[in-house]
Amino acid sequence: MSLIDWIVLGATILLIVVYGLWKSGSNKNIDQFLVGGRSLSWYHIGFSVMATQASAITFLSAPGQAFSDGMRFVQFYFGLPLAMIVLCITFVPIFHKLKVYTAYEFLEQRFDLKTRALTSVLFLIQRGLSTGIAIYAPAIILSTILNINTVYTTLFIGGLVTFYTVLGGTKAVSYTQLLQMSIIFLGMFAAGVLVVVLLPKDVGFVDALKLSGKLGKMNIVDWKFDPDSRYNIWSGLIGGFFLQLSYFGTDQSQVGRYLTGSSVAQSRMGLIMNGLIKIPMQFCILLIGILVFTFYQFNRPPLFFNQYEVKQIKQSAYAADYNKLEHNYNIAFEQRKTTANALLKAVDGKDKDQILIAQFNLKMAEHQTDDIRDMGIELMKKNNKNADTDDTNYVFLNFVTQYLPQGMIGLLIAIVFLASMGSTASALNSLASTSVVDIYRRVVNPGASDKNYLMASRLLTIFWGMVCIGMALYASKMGNLLEAVNQLGSYIYGTILGVFIVAFYIKRIGGTAVFIAAVITEAIICLLGYYNAVAYLWLNPIACALVIAIGLTINPFIKAKPGITGPAV
Repeated sequence: MSLIDWIVLGATILLIVVYGLWKSGSNKNIDQFLVGGRSLSWYHIGFSVMATQASAITFLSAPGQAFSDGMRFVQFYFGLPLAMIVLCITFVPIFHKLKVYTAYEFLEQRFDLKTRALTSVLFLIQRGLSTGIAIYAPAIILSTILNINTVYTTLFIGGLVTFYTVLGGTKAVSYTQLLQMSIIFLGMFAAGVLVVVLLPKDVGFVDALKLSGKLGKMNIVDWKFDPDSRYNIWSGLIGGFFLQLSYFGTDQSQVGRYLTGSSVAQSRMGLIMNGLIKIPMQFCILLIGILVFTFYQFNRPPLFFNQYEVKQIKQSAYAADYNKLEHNYNIAFEQRKTTANALLKAVDGKDKDQILIAQFNLKMAEHQTDDIRDMGIELMKKNNKNADTDDTNYVFLNFVTQYLPQGMIGLLIAIVFLASMGSTASALNSLASTSVVDIYRRVVNPGASDKNYLMASRLLTIFWGMVCIGMALYASKMGNLLEAVNQLGSYIYGTILGVFIVAFYIKRIGGTAVFIAAVITEAIICLLGYYNAVAYLWLNPIACALVIAIGLTINPFIKAKPGITGPAV
């Protein structure tokens, strides 16, 4: 990067941190540190909810996901608006009425302490692991820029975000996320425009979409019902609905965002804002990946996008073999470029026979470059069996650093850093709040002072920061980060959602029954996921249904104990 890019990157990040700490003020008690005094307006909540979900993974991996797999991932979000409606009707008013700090406090009132503790622990495991993946995403960027191992950049990024979260608390997180999302929207729009500008003069935006469509990348909606297919309209509407409902309704990293609302109405409006904007936003980010794919039909991409791994093999005994593959790849690319131009001409001429011939030729040319690329990956594995051979996370980053003008590179890299800071800070804040409120204050040290709990919140933020950094060091083994984080969530979210559904709607199931049902369900889901029995999105409705079914089955055999049944819905 140039000096201008470094200045833009540093100034943007410094602005965000200073602004957030200034607006947050001093945290004098646990209420201010964890829920910002419940004083924020709907647009703060909406942007904060979006920023928490839209981590660096979204802006780094989503274009790479579209580059390799097309637009079909957008179907993952089709259930989101429905989930927002259910949340606004049921979850939000109950959480506000009870004045809870975490979603799991309600479960003890409805069931018992062990059910509250179980769901809290499940959340801590899932969110701790997922946050590690979110930390790894910007570490990829810094390692690419500095050309050093991601271990060092992961330690730096994780330490920076942990320090920032410990100082500012949830109010700093929310205020910075408002500014972050504004910068992110502007930056990603500019990136999309620049991709189109950088296409060949005779290739416009519509031409780019036509070419991508002929190569199977514009697969926005798949109507076929297939349990083994990860992304189709049914898995998105049904599986995605349950995943999003659980994520926004029971994951403390999100619940903590709308608990900061000054009223039920403000929280509801913030969630509705998220439901309306998220799908178009994700569509546009994926579309940038499609445009980058078209760009690389006319501009030679590297044989492998992860330049750190390329450097490693070029310094090894396999360097000559890899250089030969690069030479063959360059020749094959020129042939592919010629066939891409021929397909565009055929499409413009509207000659169906010529289109089919050109389409076939381009796919054959793609197979040839893919085969050479696969041979390069095999060499990397021979050189180092632990090499990171999935480079989809590096596609957009490579395009940004190689082709965008000075200043714009620094801004877009700052965007990914901002997204990482926002989502990671929210996650660390939620991990600390759940640990303090549901475990430390309730089980370990009840009745302590506010000062004690505030100190515990800061210390546990540091602890979870260290745990997440440890997970981040392993994240390179998990392939595309965007898919990895959603797969991980699908192992746990459905079970937690099932517990909450029972709590809200099925009053005759008691705490012991739902506790046993949740444990059994989690074991079954882990087995289904381990053996890839179904596409991962379907794990969410399956788990939710199992908790309800098992709870209803065993409840009559368990002696009921008197307790609080919770508010009627």
